[in-house]
Amino acid sequence: MIDIGLVASRLLQYIAATTLFGMALFPLYAYRGREPDRIFRWRGRLLFLAALLAIVSGIAWFFFSVASMTGDVSGLLDPDTLLLAEHTSFGTLWTWRMLLALLIVVLMSSGVTYVAGSVMISLLAAVLLFSLAGTGHTQVEEGWAGIVHVLADGVHLLAAGAWLGGLLPLAYLVSHYCKTPDDVSPLDDVLVRFSGMGYLAVATLVGTGLINSWLLVGSVYALLTSGYGQLLAVKLVLFIGMLGLAVANRFWLIPALEKSSAVACRSGTIDYLRQLRNHIVSEQLLGLLVLFVVSILGTMQPAIVP
Repeated sequence: MIDIGLVASRLLQYIAATTLFGMALFPLYAYRGREPDRIFRWRGRLLFLAALLAIVSGIAWFFFSVASMTGDVSGLLDPDTLLLAEHTSFGTLWTWRMLLALLIVVLMSSGVTYVAGSVMISLLAAVLLFSLAGTGHTQVEEGWAGIVHVLADGVHLLAAGAWLGGLLPLAYLVSHYCKTPDDVSPLDDVLVRFSGMGYLAVATLVGTGLINSWLLVGSVYALLTSGYGQLLAVKLVLFIGMLGLAVANRFWLIPALEKSSAVACRSGTIDYLRQLRNHIVSEQLLGLLVLFVVSILGTMQPAIVP
């Protein structure tokens, strides 16, 4: 029960943090001009809910972590145990992360201007997401190895957040154009800009993923024979699936959509928009599975034991 709760709370925390960062960052690169007001309002509501989820899941994560350390949920009723856990490195980082999430909730509640709000929330969300790197296996190394591991893991999380969190507003936009496909040129521009961000995110994920894998697995043999390595291989397969969908979008569906729109073929445009929407939703589902695997990996012993 404790292990299930720990994995579930970690998963919800990852979902909240990646959603916050990716959605806050989205309008800063996706549009040539101002974000449509309707999208801005929808995105603001979702950001607020994501910030609330970060707080709720963070509290659950702390409680389940304490229960895991004591081996019994009765430890949650002992003030001394909770105080002791609060003064650990995890507890200290947890406190700052919850205060940061609360600040985001306050800012979203007070109402923020378009550009300044997006920049401010994206910066705060970036810190919230990056700080997750200090809660896992990055703490097992010391010295330069520890610093490299934290930086690699933090940048890895930011790249994942930019991709996964950005898929949400992208899917919303494509779904909207499925209903009104008369002029998709603004969407074409957003799709190309999102793809440009995606190139950078994927390259970063591959590079930092190799560093993390080397530090936690160490060899192909350990990847194939250890429980940790095998689950990491599952994560890699899911990532390749996401990458395949993204490649199909960029080099097949988006060009086909542009051609169909250019010749004013309404039925063809709708068909390609629906296929694109389905691909984006599939990417999101695979991304959730990746986060689920990551949540489990965080509770397991790495293949390399320092």
